[in-house]
Parts: sequence; C-alpha cells; structure tokens
Amino acid sequence: MRDKRVSVRGNLVRDMMQNVMETSLKQPIQSGELRKNPVEPAWICPAGYEYEIVETEQFPMEYLRPEGIFTGRVILQLHGGGYIGPMKNIYRKFAVRYSKLSFGGDVLTIDYRVAPEYPYPAALEDAVYAYKWLIQEKEYEPDHIIVAGDSAGGGLALALVMYLRDNRLPLPGGIITMSPWADMTNSGASYTDNYETDPLFGNSTDNMLFHSSYIGDADPKNPYLSPLFGDFQGFPPVLMQVGSYEVLLSDTLGVADKLKQAGVRRRLSVYEGMFHVFQMGMDLIPESREAWNEVEEFLRITYGISRKPDGKVVKRVKTQRKKSAAQVAGRVLEAMKKNLPDSRAVKQ
Repeated sequence: MRDKRVSVRGNLVRDMMQNVMETSLKQPIQSGELRKNPVEPAWICPAGYEYEIVETEQFPMEYLRPEGIFTGRVILQLHGGGYIGPMKNIYRKFAVRYSKLSFGGDVLTIDYRVAPEYPYPAALEDAVYAYKWLIQEKEYEPDHIIVAGDSAGGGLALALVMYLRDNRLPLPGGIITMSPWADMTNSGASYTDNYETDPLFGNSTDNMLFHSSYIGDADPKNPYLSPLFGDFQGFPPVLMQVGSYEVLLSDTLGVADKLKQAGVRRRLSVYEGMFHVFQMGMDLIPESREAWNEVEEFLRITYGISRKPDGKVVKRVKTQRKKSAAQVAGRVLEAMKKNLPDSRAVKQ
C-alpha cells in the first residue's frame, strides 16, 4: 500500500467522478454511436517526434519515434476501454510519456479490433500480430520490448505474454499494467467490498464489466480472457499499479500473488484513495505524478539505463499563479470523461 494520505486534488477528482458517473456509465446502456465515432479534436504530434499510422489488414497501428534517435527500446501499448472502446487521444499522450520515460524509446500503440463486432479472440490476435511485427518487421530484440496496458489493455498485456510463453515465442523484457481487468468473471472480493466506493464502476452492475460483449461464446475463465486464472511461470518482470477504491482491485492483487508464487519479479503499488486508471491525471494530481515516476524507474531498471545528472542542480522558481485544487480537479475530470468508452455501447 502506498502513502495512506490522499491528496486534496485526488479526493476532489474522485468525488466529482462519482457524481458525474451516476448519470453516465450507470444508466441503462442503449447504443454505441460515440464508441464507433468518437468525437475528439485532431491530435497534433509534438515537435521532435515522428508519427506514422501503419495499416494492417485487420486494424491500424500508431508508431511514435523520436526524430533522429534509435535506442532499440520500444513499448507496445495496449489501450483500455473494456474491449469496446477505440484508440483515443489520451493514449497518444501516454505514448509520448512512455517515450520520454524510456529515454528515447519508440512506442507502438495498436487500435485493436473491439466488440461487439469482434469478440474474443480478436483483440488477442491483434496484440500477437503487433508483437511479431515489432520483432520480424522492425527487428527489435524481444527483451527490448515492454508491453504496457491499462484496464482491459492491462488484462490483454498479461494474456499476450501468457500466449507467447505457451506457444514458445520469445518473451518481452517486462510488463506494465495500470488497473488491469484480469478477471472477466468479476468474482474478486473487491467487486463487493468496493462496490460503494468505486466512483466509476461502483453502485451499479449496468456497466461494461458485467455486460461484456467481448467474451462472446468463450468461457470467461479462459486465461487468455481472464489471466487471473492462468499460470505465470516464466514471466518477465511486472509493474502493477491500482487504486485502493477500485472494484478491480482484486484483479491486480490476485495476479500479483500468483506472480509471487511463480517466483516472478514484480512490483505491486496500491495507491490509497485512487480510482480506475488515475494515471490519466498525468501531472495534475500528485498520485498520478508518483505513478508515472514509478513507471520511469521500472523502465530505467528493466532497460538497464544509467542516468547521470548533468551540471548543477538549481532550485526552480515558480512564477505562474498556482491553480486551485477545484480548478485542477475539474480539468482532470473533463479530460477523463472524454477518454472513457461510451458506456452505452455495452449492452446489445
């Protein structure tokens, strides 16, 4: 468990999310128009990066690279969204962050096929394709690949590595999960213990967790759907982050326990008072900043990056007027609302 003191900004964002979600994810689910046609402003690639959309026969991939730099390091990012949501701008921001934190690494983010049109195993097949593409087409060394995912993407990251191991394919150098959905039976203790505290999925079963169209006709206990029920022998190092208020808390704790039993190097961080994928707050809330700092440390250790300070350390003087906690909370909430999948897409 992390520091039990929750920041003022973190508390405000969580409480505001709970109020808003009462009229969004928790209403009866009807259609999926916003999922199919997400309304977002055009994303502008920041200076210093090359950005390429790679079209495959089944799905597009987005390939981000620092200009004029090749480190041989790459992060394969698997986005969240309950296996019904598409790639969104927040994951393009995540990609830039991953590149910076890996000191110039490349990032491949895939817009894998989603349900209800493409149930299991479509997303897993696309993740396997992307991983092989990095090795076979781009010639990255497997141990220089780190697979990262949040929510459904976190569960997919674990399922991908499980599939690679079972099929005797080379494994990546590490895995990063943020609030992974690793149990599609929703049977963990936190699904009831945190039922009233989770601001996103609490106080209702009218949400994507309990009405998953991705499962299709498969057994929800299939480890490639629910990695919690699988075996983790031989896995590479894993960083797992989750909020203590999440109904998905048990998914992370259960996987972390199995990793430990299998003798896998893993780091488990439970952030007190935090909600589902609070890392979307980026630098706006202290807990999110700490989580991203932890990601940087994991990447640095896994890649064996030696970081040496340059020049003198000087005190930074802030001249900009500090925003109030309420203002920051409002900005975080608005950003996270834009990047949530349309809940109405779930029930068919």
